[in-house]
Amino acid sequence: MTDMNVRIPGQLDFAQIRTYPVQSRTNLVTIENLARPGLDQVPDWGDDDFADLVDAIVTARIGRRPVIWSMGAHVVKCGMSRYLIELIERGLITHVAGNGAGSIHDFELAFNGGTSEDVPTAIEDGSFGMWEETGRWMNEALQAGARQGLGYGESLAMYIEQDPARFPFRADCVCYQAWKNGVAATYHIALGTDIIHQHPSVDFAAIGATSGIDFRKLCYAVTQLDGGVFLNFGSSVIGPEVFLKALSIARNLGYPVYRITTANFDLVDLGDYRSRISTDNPQYYYRPRKNIVNRPTSQGGQGWHFCGDHRQTIPNLYQRLVEKLPSAEKGVT
Repeated sequence: MTDMNVRIPGQLDFAQIRTYPVQSRTNLVTIENLARPGLDQVPDWGDDDFADLVDAIVTARIGRRPVIWSMGAHVVKCGMSRYLIELIERGLITHVAGNGAGSIHDFELAFNGGTSEDVPTAIEDGSFGMWEETGRWMNEALQAGARQGLGYGESLAMYIEQDPARFPFRADCVCYQAWKNGVAATYHIALGTDIIHQHPSVDFAAIGATSGIDFRKLCYAVTQLDGGVFLNFGSSVIGPEVFLKALSIARNLGYPVYRITTANFDLVDLGDYRSRISTDNPQYYYRPRKNIVNRPTSQGGQGWHFCGDHRQTIPNLYQRLVEKLPSAEKGVT
């Protein structure tokens, strides 16, 4: 019997995959859930090390040194988009780097006003991630961008710009607002990890091409990082791995990227995170400990790890930065 889903031996054909309208989905995160900078109460959080990090960011921006913000998808899922956009508009963040899931949640909020499905139930019948508009429109954007030689983030932003009526909530889209403010938003993709890779229209060459351009953009940003700050919020694999490679490239090419400040924010409590630990300790394999906090700063600078929920850490970071730099007005970079 011939399997109609196998046209090339050993490879599954996606042509017959069934998709569903995203409007039929119940969303766990909506526009109404997003936190409101300046309006919502900021929880009490932070210590002396956190105050030192804030000072390092302030010093970097006064000296026109970069502040790179790396993040996992839960920054968006925790409703922190508007805080990030405010920091971008105030010129306090000079580069945003994320993973594929983060780009998807951000994109879905922009057109659908909601994102994040109930995975445990959806995986049971194979409907998980099979959303027509999300998959088709994002793949269209990336394929068009690849033809124009654009990066992943810029491809999505341009797609939104060309059809604003389709994206009524674009004011809360990190990728789009970064692009509008001249700040690079780059996305670093592992093939097969994202729901748009399940869609019948997927073109993995386009995804690879656009994400490859974004990696080069991040590498350039890292070459300028001496005297600057690298922040990582909740990305435990993609963020730290991409940063370490970008840093190695920068130093290999002779850029003196040594006086850097790094900080990792996560729910994981690492205890004494600067001490040397052996390979029989599970924390040895937690990449941000090595690739963000300790290894990049071994020749200068300072690295920190902060344990906290994004809904604590990000509002506090925003509030303290705005208090320290009240002259950082929106639209000024």
